[in-house]
Amino acid sequence: MIEPVRSASATPGVLATAVRIFDLSLGQMLWSRRSVFLGVLLGGPVLLAVVLRVVDTLHASGFRVNGAAVGGPAIFGMIIWLLFIRFIVPVLGVFYGTSLIADEVDDKTITYLFTRPIPRSAVLLGKYFAYLVCTVLLVLPSVMLVFFFIVPTGGGSIGGAFPSLAADLGMLAIGLASYGAVFALVGTWIKRPLVAGLVFAFGWEPAVLLFPGYLKRLTVAYYMQALVTHDMPQDSPVSMLLQVFHEAPSVTTSLLCLASLIVLTLWLAGRAVERREYVLEQ
Repeated sequence: MIEPVRSASATPGVLATAVRIFDLSLGQMLWSRRSVFLGVLLGGPVLLAVVLRVVDTLHASGFRVNGAAVGGPAIFGMIIWLLFIRFIVPVLGVFYGTSLIADEVDDKTITYLFTRPIPRSAVLLGKYFAYLVCTVLLVLPSVMLVFFFIVPTGGGSIGGAFPSLAADLGMLAIGLASYGAVFALVGTWIKRPLVAGLVFAFGWEPAVLLFPGYLKRLTVAYYMQALVTHDMPQDSPVSMLLQVFHEAPSVTTSLLCLASLIVLTLWLAGRAVERREYVLEQ
């Protein structure tokens, strides 16, 4: 039986191309200078956790806020909220998401990539999923080390706090996926996307969350804060900060909105990549 000869110019499917791009991009991202820098950044919470563990060991009274003892799980929750959710996850989303296409343009490799008979949107999707796996692999060891250093302090139980850890890891993965998709769209629309991404994450979002109204619904942080499960010590500065940001939708609403945001922004980014003409500067 003679098999039909396939045309050499046949364009592969989006999924098959995205898998190939993912495979090629993941190794490049893991061993890039950007990953090394952000890996050092993620060592900050671990160093803080080590210092807190030493302080707890040297002082029998443990940690106290306004005279009340604070257990390890509560301190771990503060670190997750203030360092990971409000800082590290947006930073990872900005630095990786905006560079998915911008790096190819800056390196003058975008035209060589797009001259191949492949769907352009598949390139973005493959690089996006590589970003997601790469950042999860960077964040996971940091969170785990902080957990094992901090939770046992103040009489905390690792076994009792482990379900909360699993929820935190899932929440951080959702945050990375959401911020990465938003900044991937920024990277396809704006010529210098890094500055715009930093302004959005650390200017726009904190500002609109402080004021009543509907603008906060145009931020990722508004929906992320509904996924935080940690109870903070009452009358502490962190407690008062959380009360300011506490207006949030339900968990179900937040998950649906974030999922819709990811799908919509990736679709818009894919369309932008398909339609844009990339002319390299000499």
